[in-house]
Amino acid sequence: MSKPKEMNKNSYYTTYATRIVLNTASHPIEYAKVLIQIGFEPIAPKPCTTFLGKPALKLPNIFDYIRHIKKVDGFVGLYRGLVPKLCGNIVCAVASEKILKNYDGDCQNEHEDNEQTQVVDSKQKFISDLKREVISRTGSIIISHPFHVITIRMMAQFVGNETKYNGLFGSIHEVYKQNGVMGFFSGLVPRVIGDLIFVLLASTLTYALNSYVFEEAELQVYTSATMSFLASAITYPFQVVSNCMTVSNSGLAAGSMPFMPFYTSWADCWFDLSNRGQLKRGSSLLIRYYTGPQVIISGRPVPLPKGDSINLS
Repeated sequence: MSKPKEMNKNSYYTTYATRIVLNTASHPIEYAKVLIQIGFEPIAPKPCTTFLGKPALKLPNIFDYIRHIKKVDGFVGLYRGLVPKLCGNIVCAVASEKILKNYDGDCQNEHEDNEQTQVVDSKQKFISDLKREVISRTGSIIISHPFHVITIRMMAQFVGNETKYNGLFGSIHEVYKQNGVMGFFSGLVPRVIGDLIFVLLASTLTYALNSYVFEEAELQVYTSATMSFLASAITYPFQVVSNCMTVSNSGLAAGSMPFMPFYTSWADCWFDLSNRGQLKRGSSLLIRYYTGPQVIISGRPVPLPKGDSINLS
């Protein structure tokens, strides 16, 4: 094996090792966020005042939520769903790389012919890169989605203190038993739509600003990150709907009344959450306000009891 190839291989393994470490370290935060996204609030909101001095009800922040999970399930419980998540991330990364490799191979001759006849301008390069990104991301999400379904359902078991989805292979059997083959693709459509809109928005806005607004290279460095943040905020509701649909009809308490209505489709889920102002739940991890049914007692808002769950913003 030549030295460059060996260096590329080492870099390849280093990248995957870094991803595994980061995903493991951030898993408790993602775990708590998923529970918030599917609408589970085990800790009652407390009276507080907003920055403007108005009375409100404050929900626990993400770190309070993590402490609650640890109190119930212990430290190990914070990593529920980690194994299928890591498997899914690895499958997603490998699939994306393979798709890009095949796509680049198919387009190589075409690019060579173009270079002989004309210089590819920035607009053509942008369109080509965008098409490349859309194809690779869509394919990798579809291929790795079954692991995502298992991960979310494992996490959702915290709501009803269940163990139906236990272990990777046991969970595969349970998903098939509960929903058949299509169960492995629960919540896929809104996830793919949200990701495609994210790519289109972030890439197009970055290209437009760098091409027509910011000519200084120093400013262009920050454009991509800023536009990605903006696109992520816009497409966030698709993530909430996708995770709700992954849990719905899963045989878990989290996907049944009173925690969650029965949804016939992801559009049905979208309209229901939209009508209740719940499409953005979990988007704020530090400052969270309760926006569900409440009454005013002695000048302070008090939430109306509603089963064991609480609606959130």
